[in-house]
Amino acid sequence: MPILSPPLRSSPVIRRWAKNPILAKKDIPYAADCIFNAGVCKYEGRYVMLFRNDYDYQGGARFNGCSLGFAFSDDGIHWTAAEKPFLTKETLTLPDVQRIYDPRLTVLEGKLYICFAMDTNHGLRGGIGYTTDLTDFHVCSLSLPDNRNMVLFPEKVGGLYCRLERPMPVYSRGKDRFDTWISRSPDLRFWGESSLLLRVEDLPWANDKVGPAAPPVRTEKGWLCTFHGVDIDQNRGKNGWEDGWKKRYCAGIMLLDLEDPSKVIGLYKDPLLAPEAPYEADEGFRENVIFPGGMILEPDGEVKIYYGAADTVECLAVSHVDDLLRLCLE
Repeated sequence: MPILSPPLRSSPVIRRWAKNPILAKKDIPYAADCIFNAGVCKYEGRYVMLFRNDYDYQGGARFNGCSLGFAFSDDGIHWTAAEKPFLTKETLTLPDVQRIYDPRLTVLEGKLYICFAMDTNHGLRGGIGYTTDLTDFHVCSLSLPDNRNMVLFPEKVGGLYCRLERPMPVYSRGKDRFDTWISRSPDLRFWGESSLLLRVEDLPWANDKVGPAAPPVRTEKGWLCTFHGVDIDQNRGKNGWEDGWKKRYCAGIMLLDLEDPSKVIGLYKDPLLAPEAPYEADEGFRENVIFPGGMILEPDGEVKIYYGAADTVECLAVSHVDDLLRLCLE
């Protein structure tokens, strides 16, 4: 595939895992086509992944099925999927649901919380729930339409829970002109005190939207956050399985103030990860897509970043926390 214009490159401080992808449809013991956009965390002594699975492709952008499935690992690299899906629209037991997708995992106060997106007959909603034993699921809150890409902070800040999100105000900003916001809650049910955090205009490489990616990670210098930034070019032609996929998704990184995460105190102005590898740029359902959904800071300072590639497979990239902080603050 020709290089997209303008050309974008990944930061030299990050490297892709040599044996990417780390999870694909061949690894799933039930119906699967695209395995991507997973949430990943450490929970009860092991690595836990909750991935999105779109299956039974019908052409265009339509799949007949979508589920969320667990996979587990002892080292964060080699994964084994559970024998059956964790959540589908049928097992969610909520009315009006078309599909549930794009999970993000946060360990908060000893519980495993799951943020998710949910298409309904009356709009797209963002939700937060938790599981006590990786089989049950309890919904805490659901947003009004249209909101998505929610991620929870792993602890309270100033006595309140915090989340990042990307609402979709098509009337006020125009179609596909979406930004990152932050909201707070006293109880994980009722959310408010919302404020704009990161604008599309803040990134020289995005012209379409910018939103949360993996849940924030606490460091001594601030909350380290990945995000997704998107540029669109109407002159791009066929790009993947669809007749006309004209967007490119890259990963970025920023730093938020520890005491007031509504303040961006560091921002890397170039992409952290741009689509370059064949499984990101040349192969898959929607090519030229990188979407991080999990970030783990290891005790030795290594940072594992898990990301969906081409909306088709799940991959891993690694860096060191000092290098990522330096990017944000230089």
